Amino acid sequence: MPLKVLVTGGTGFVGGHLIPALDGTLAEGSEIVVGTSRPDSERAGAAIPSGRIPVRLIGMDVTDAAQVSAAVRAEQPTHLVHLAAIAAVTAATRDPRFAWNVNLGGTLNVALAVADECPSCRILFSSSSEVYGASFKAGVPLDEGALLQPANPYAASKAAADLMLGQMALQGVAVTRVRPFNHTGSGQGEQFAIPSFAAQIARIELGLQEPVIRVGWLDAVRDFLDVGDVVDGYVRIIRSADRLPPGCIINLASGTGRRIGDLLDRLVSMSTVPIELVRDPARFRASDTPSVVGDSGRARELLGWEPKRDMDDTLRSVLDYWRKHLGRND
Repeated sequence: MPLKVLVTGGTGFVGGHLIPALDGTLAEGSEIVVGTSRPDSERAGAAIPSGRIPVRLIGMDVTDAAQVSAAVRAEQPTHLVHLAAIAAVTAATRDPRFAWNVNLGGTLNVALAVADECPSCRILFSSSSEVYGASFKAGVPLDEGALLQPANPYAASKAAADLMLGQMALQGVAVTRVRPFNHTGSGQGEQFAIPSFAAQIARIELGLQEPVIRVGWLDAVRDFLDVGDVVDGYVRIIRSADRLPPGCIINLASGTGRRIGDLLDRLVSMSTVPIELVRDPARFRASDTPSVVGDSGRARELLGWEPKRDMDDTLRSVLDYWRKHLGRND
């Protein structure tokens, strides 16, 4: 049956992949509405692809409770995907007050608006594997029952929103809390490790940077996914929302740990020019959580989900994105 999906933060990295995925799977007669704080900006308009399913941009700053309520009241979505967030640990650490206002306050505004204005709407909340924090020190893949021990402002604000929605689910709010592990792909910003490396390689190939990448501690192990696999999980949750348990928590993880240095080596091997890696003492800080790996057995059981994309293809897509992006802006 046709659905009306409201996506907050839909002009960002994940939204840019989710909207085409929804376009390819929703029934005819469906509609996608993208809520953004700046609907008239050139960047927002460019982020909306044309496809089979109509897509509209609306003003929806999640920190503005009145605007959020008005948007939900007017649109009456069947499903709401809450992506809007301060998503980078570095940005949240630099301005924790703003991160809490967006990540917790914005989520509260969205949930209350749905409860008051459109109680039949089903919410998909994009949480984060970062909420497990210090629990990763156990050195084993973590499932949804692991203790939440967030270790930075981003993780703490996401964990608080996650717990809040769990409580609201007990009062009847239809919400699924998704905890994706590290994911990357085309369009992700340089504040994250993989696109930072890829952008530097692209600059070196274009002659915009010396053929050197200065690196810090590269032995951290992370559970990486292609963003396409993450949005496949989101689409499956939207289509299965009626039969998922209220307040359900679902990890999206590969179950495989990958050393950051090995991923960098793979990217460098894809370069068209020689590149030297130089250790920079100023960047050398061992991680408090050397290994982060998830258990996604629940996603397999409830959704039939598992990651399918090859990591080399993912890395190549990120590098090709930065080659094109920087080449246009040269």
